[in-house]
Amino acid sequence: MKNIKSLLLFGFIVLAAGCTKDFDEVNNNPNAPTAVNSGLLLPQIQRDMIGTVLGEAWGIGNIVIQHTAKNQFVNEDRYLWGEINAIWNNVYDNMRDVNNIIAQSDARQENNYKGIALVMRAWMFSLATDAYGDIPYSEAIKAKEGINYTNYDSQEDIYAGILADLKEANDILGTTGEVVAGDLIYKGNLTKWKKLANSLRVRYLLRISNKRDVSADLRAITSDAAANPVFESVADNAVYTFQSSSPDQFPLHTSRIGSFNEFRASKTLLDTLKSLGDPRMPIFFRPTPDSEGSANPVYAGIPNGLNDVDALQYNGGPQFQSRIGALYFENAVSTDGLAIAKGVIMTYAELQFLLAEAAERGLTANSAETHYKNGVDGSFAFYGLSAPAGYFALPQVVYTGTQAEKLSKIGFQKWISLYFQGMEAWYDWRRTRIPALTPGISNQNDDQIPVRFRYPIIEQSLNAEGYQKAVERQGADDLNSKMWYLK
Repeated sequence: MKNIKSLLLFGFIVLAAGCTKDFDEVNNNPNAPTAVNSGLLLPQIQRDMIGTVLGEAWGIGNIVIQHTAKNQFVNEDRYLWGEINAIWNNVYDNMRDVNNIIAQSDARQENNYKGIALVMRAWMFSLATDAYGDIPYSEAIKAKEGINYTNYDSQEDIYAGILADLKEANDILGTTGEVVAGDLIYKGNLTKWKKLANSLRVRYLLRISNKRDVSADLRAITSDAAANPVFESVADNAVYTFQSSSPDQFPLHTSRIGSFNEFRASKTLLDTLKSLGDPRMPIFFRPTPDSEGSANPVYAGIPNGLNDVDALQYNGGPQFQSRIGALYFENAVSTDGLAIAKGVIMTYAELQFLLAEAAERGLTANSAETHYKNGVDGSFAFYGLSAPAGYFALPQVVYTGTQAEKLSKIGFQKWISLYFQGMEAWYDWRRTRIPALTPGISNQNDDQIPVRFRYPIIEQSLNAEGYQKAVERQGADDLNSKMWYLK
């Protein structure tokens, strides 16, 4: 019996030793990695952010800038905006992975991944600060470092950081040898990422140009294409191209037809396109359902900001109101749809209009008229079109007049070109006020077009101190308080 007890004890000791030896392996889940390489993180960040921007453009951005209007459930069109949190939530959710790419790129000396991540970080934070104003920035996504209640940085400081990130990205891209995988925008083309970094710098320098002198920075970019390349043609457009099959189709393709058809052509934009004989009109919008497919198709928009009854009954009802173009819905998966229904970060056309404005204002030494015409041509080219004969001679288009009149024409054409290209049309219009839009007819915002989103309500309870300081510095948390660069 004694020998049996000894044997059992020995067996138990051996078994315990074996269990202890394998304990770490047994409790290590191979399907839950603690680190993921940058090539696997990047595509999800890009998909999430492009999808978010498209969703907000469809639901709010196109409406407030009067590219589209609603004929049912018209609260958005009357500025009865509740919480609009998609940009906030997705910027901060995805910023963790952006920062992970930057951290592991530093550790591995992978400047190409880091440069792309810096461009993404700059663009993402710009989306958030342009929507809300002051936001958590320098202390954001630092819970692991013990910062759970973040300060809101001033927009001035945020923009300084955005511009610094883009300059660093330009400086480091291409300085290491790793091949970039997982890039759904440029397929790892580092030259194009450098062009995007510098083109975005132009956008953001113009954004803050009413608050500080940006001419030296703009001239440094535009005078040295070798060191600071920018978009040279529509081939450089920073766009996300969707697929013809699920699960990566254009998001609106799978929308309910009733929900899609609540959105109609805004009379503001449609009447503009008709007056110009603009061939982009049948891409943006389709004829009224009553006339579609007939020998005499009719295009008719509805005014923004009508109440529910008036909007639904306008012009005789939905059968006599133009819907949004088929390439953004049922035909989004066709060859033509895939070429047009894209997620847009920035285009060559937008850059050219920005450079035209900068030149006209004397911020650079370039030809404003050349950039202006390049912008118009670039916008038509985005849709596979050319400017029709005589277009540049039209009174609304020809580049003549006073400086104010020329700036108005630049902004007017840029407004058209930014149709369904994210939130940029709204963000830029607030600065320039071009074109001179009239608030929605029966709006509920004291006859003012909103200039920002309200902060997420959860911030008032989970980060009350940071939220309150931001409100005290920026102004009341409502749709009309101007953020720093608008004051």
